[in-house]
Amino acid sequence: MSQSFDIAVVGATGTVGETLVELLAEREFPIGTLHLLASIESAGASVPFRGKNLRVRDVAEFDFSQVRLAFFAAGEAVSRSFADRASQAGCAVIDLSGALDDAKPLVPEANAGLLGELAPPYRVSSPSASAVALACALAPLASLGIERVTVTACLAVSSRGREGVNELARQTAELLNARPLEPRFFDRQVAFNVLAQPDAVDGDGHAQLERRLARELKALLVAPTLDVAATCVLVPVFFGDSLSVSLQVREDVDLARVLERLEAAPGIELVERDDYPTAVGDAVGQDVIYVGRVRKGLEDPRQVNLWIASDNVRKGAALNAVQSGELLIKHYL
Repeated sequence: MSQSFDIAVVGATGTVGETLVELLAEREFPIGTLHLLASIESAGASVPFRGKNLRVRDVAEFDFSQVRLAFFAAGEAVSRSFADRASQAGCAVIDLSGALDDAKPLVPEANAGLLGELAPPYRVSSPSASAVALACALAPLASLGIERVTVTACLAVSSRGREGVNELARQTAELLNARPLEPRFFDRQVAFNVLAQPDAVDGDGHAQLERRLARELKALLVAPTLDVAATCVLVPVFFGDSLSVSLQVREDVDLARVLERLEAAPGIELVERDDYPTAVGDAVGQDVIYVGRVRKGLEDPRQVNLWIASDNVRKGAALNAVQSGELLIKHYL
């Protein structure tokens, strides 16, 4: 592609933002000028890009009319404060926070046709990492007539950003050195533990991440009446999510057909039946989603169960956003 585009990355100093910048370079995204932005606290830092160190500037002072596309990877508050400004300047927006109610979730492997239904300036959402993994794995199986999805998402602490990673490292060091542990970022011990509540819950006991996962999955599969039961837990893993998934489908499961569709699906690496994938051993650092332990239900012939492992920061967040950007510039910008 000979045409180049001026791009902004908001949140360039965060875990996802830094990975996003790396992927823009790796995938040779056709960038003219790359503008790296963050809050005033991170302004002045530098981030490497294509052999140079680019200075990060204050997003509050940036004129979005300078760019055609902006990635928002800085959290809900920043997206709410500045995404409208970008759109009003005619800039396409890809938001990773889930904060923009009018931004439709996009996973290119699952619903690439969504962009044809939108009008400029384009505003799309790169969904939560769990929703990306689920959509990639379930979209090839949609023709089976999925009626219910039950998922337990074991989330790495990097789902809470760099602070989550640092807190797990600190807690682990304290415990291994037999020192008293005082939780700081999380409300209790996460090292060598599992936290059944990943963030604040509503009056019905559902976490924000669980509601977001259910909402995004229905949109991505274009299945507004799909029955989704989601449980998200935090596990003492730095990077890489693991999901246990059970599907209820319309007819008796033809397992050979399920395996065939997963094998042919883009972005999926199907693991042989005598093996299984892990987040740390397989998925971290990879651009595909690993699916294994595909099997029928123990007693229900209309049930299929599977296991998913995916790099939540790279594939689930940064790469999905970059792939969405590639789709935008190729066909719509």
